[in-house]
Amino acid sequence: MRRIHPDVEEDPDLVAAYTYPRDRWLRLNMVTSADGAAWMKGLSAGLSGQGDRRIFGVLRGLADVVLAGASTVRTEGYGPARPRESWTALREGRPPAPPIAVVTRRLDLDLGGPLFTEAEPYARPIIITTESAPQDRLDEAAKNADVIIAGEERVDMLAAVRDLRGRGLGRILCEGGPRLNAQLAAAGLVDEVSLTISPLLLGGDAARILNGVASQTSLVLAQVLEEDGFLFCRYVREAQDGPAG
Repeated sequence: MRRIHPDVEEDPDLVAAYTYPRDRWLRLNMVTSADGAAWMKGLSAGLSGQGDRRIFGVLRGLADVVLAGASTVRTEGYGPARPRESWTALREGRPPAPPIAVVTRRLDLDLGGPLFTEAEPYARPIIITTESAPQDRLDEAAKNADVIIAGEERVDMLAAVRDLRGRGLGRILCEGGPRLNAQLAAAGLVDEVSLTISPLLLGGDAARILNGVASQTSLVLAQVLEEDGFLFCRYVREAQDGPAG
């Protein structure tokens, strides 16, 4: 792997390349085909490569919490984040792995699945839902997860992020999907987009990395890495005077 912007460097230090600039920072991490498809046959894995997987691991290790939408958790078969030896130094003073926080309006999740039953106590999962979620599902969720109520009929992302930060989880890594990304962007909460561009053309009806209400966020290209035709881009919000939201 090499960095090609803003300077040229062979085999850059990925931890240094992706270190959070502030303690409160929300980063989207997504992969897309060259023509903008956010998935292949319904999954992101087909777009990924070895370098993308290495960066994925670094980003998780750096994060205080991993945020994902319910559809992404179901489709991608999420389990808890597992500690890695390479995370030991960069997670000093923090739990060995970050918790997974799931955004779900109606709690349509497998609450008996590995994400909720196999997580270590230090990485107890978090469910972010609404006041209108079924009470029986809320009671079931609370057995193996911390539950955040943010909004009445729809999840209020401003309130959700504020609650995460109140728990000391300021460095937020959002892994999608596109609908959740769009909600975060519309709420003005996105500080950074970490975008892998895969050397593939797909066509079809796959969503873009934002799929929902229209919004506009001006970005600055902060960094580009390259490996085997994949581009790994970091875009940050223009004119950063403080964290988004």
